[in-house]
Amino acid sequence: MSNVIYQMITDAIYEKLKAGVIPWRQPWVANGIISWESQKAYRGVNLLLLDPGEYATLNQIKKAGGRVKSAEIKNYYRVIFWKMDKKTDEESGEEKLVPILRFYKVYNVGMQCEGIKPKRKTAGVKFDNQPIEEAEAIVSGYASGPRTVHVPGRAFYRPADDFISLPPMEDFFTAEDYYATRFHEMVHSTGHSSRLNRPDMQNIAAFGDESYSKEELVAEIGAAMLCGVCGIDNSILPQSASYIHSWMRRLKEDPRLIIQAAAQAQKAADYIQGISYANE
Repeated sequence: MSNVIYQMITDAIYEKLKAGVIPWRQPWVANGIISWESQKAYRGVNLLLLDPGEYATLNQIKKAGGRVKSAEIKNYYRVIFWKMDKKTDEESGEEKLVPILRFYKVYNVGMQCEGIKPKRKTAGVKFDNQPIEEAEAIVSGYASGPRTVHVPGRAFYRPADDFISLPPMEDFFTAEDYYATRFHEMVHSTGHSSRLNRPDMQNIAAFGDESYSKEELVAEIGAAMLCGVCGIDNSILPQSASYIHSWMRRLKEDPRLIIQAAAQAQKAADYIQGISYANE
């Protein structure tokens, strides 16, 4: 029965891909630490330097018609980033690109500013999502799976430490969105060397490289398959199709890719449900 569902999901995604790209959305409220202008989440050490909220520079605030409260002007935050600069080697005379630490000053738009407001009107909203029994059975049945922690703002699997991080279910717009995202990260985790030892998971060098792109395809197709198994609403398929399409463009839309990825996704979905495969 599972094979039939897997094939139906794969066929549905393929048809969506042929029909065109549907804008993909992040399915949870990012109640985290965000750039006001770009609406991108801050990462790394900045998560320790900033409080929850949206941040903008003084110039961005003024340009938008706002201002920093007079009592807050000295209470700015620092955002740290690395910039590549040219540096001449004293011995060889060769120019090399080296990372230089930089920072800029920002203010919490919601707390320190007047005349402008945070862009995310849903910030702070919690959704009354209830667990889906069939989906929970898949989650709890992943006996050899990694530990999962719930932290607002990001969803990811970290192979070096073998753990999954997810926003809490109440941050997602729907329970279906939560499980689709959780399944995506669970499929990633099957690629760990202690499980299916998937080559593209082991060979990832950087965001957007070929191994990363292939692994994202496997994870999203596998997540859609698991959603199909537990009967989650097929409205997630347009999102999955669009997300997959964005990675296919990076790989010049190799027509064999969807077939290869679907085969690996099926193996991962079976593994999560207790059907083991020997490492290849």
